[in-house]
Amino acid sequence: MKLFELAGITKRFGSRTVLDISELTLYPDRIYAILGPNGAGKTTLLRVLNLLLPPDSGKIRFMEVDVDHSERTRLALSREMCMVFQRPYMFRTNVFENVAYGLRLRNIAGRELRDKVTEALRFVGMLDFARRPAHKLSSGEAQRVALARALALRPRVLLLDEPTANLDPASVQALENIIKGCREEYRATVIMVTHNLFQAKRLAHEVVLLHEGRIIEHQDTVGFFNSPKDIKTVQFLNGTMVY
Repeated sequence: MKLFELAGITKRFGSRTVLDISELTLYPDRIYAILGPNGAGKTTLLRVLNLLLPPDSGKIRFMEVDVDHSERTRLALSREMCMVFQRPYMFRTNVFENVAYGLRLRNIAGRELRDKVTEALRFVGMLDFARRPAHKLSSGEAQRVALARALALRPRVLLLDEPTANLDPASVQALENIIKGCREEYRATVIMVTHNLFQAKRLAHEVVLLHEGRIIEHQDTVGFFNSPKDIKTVQFLNGTMVY
């Protein structure tokens, strides 16, 4: 089964076209890395996939269903995916309540809520922080809590926008292990924007390279790094791409 199918997708902000994707197909049970220079359209692509941002033209299919961007369809399909931003917002309450937030919106309460929150916090290594004020967490700790908040909802798709940006090496390693586990233990497909080529090589099964809103290359990770097909990919990997 195909997870996402995009065809003829464009998105403009004013007179600037930030996405122009002729086609893109993504499959479940994989980790995808979205690479590209600043302004390439990476975050915009995540927001389009997450149905936060309707495209100006083109078609999206999610799990074999046409996305019509009506409020009803958006709400139904958005329950299947969660997005974690580079700087996740923490409510000014404790860690437990931050993770419980999405569950409460879905009318989950009592023992079921406690079990789901506890499981997610244990998975990301933050169970001992459950009663601590969330707004006092470090950046790495906040990212782990944000991942727990998403995982508690058991999404099919987890979209991550530079989850390890500006973190120390120990926090990066911890988060990378969690991201692997999101697929292995939670069976979530992970679509991750990153600027870290080594991270993409370590984590991803497939890599998508964006440049000026267009897909320059989409290959399995080994092929992308060892046998790139486009000269712009070679330039990007060598640090010689002209932006």
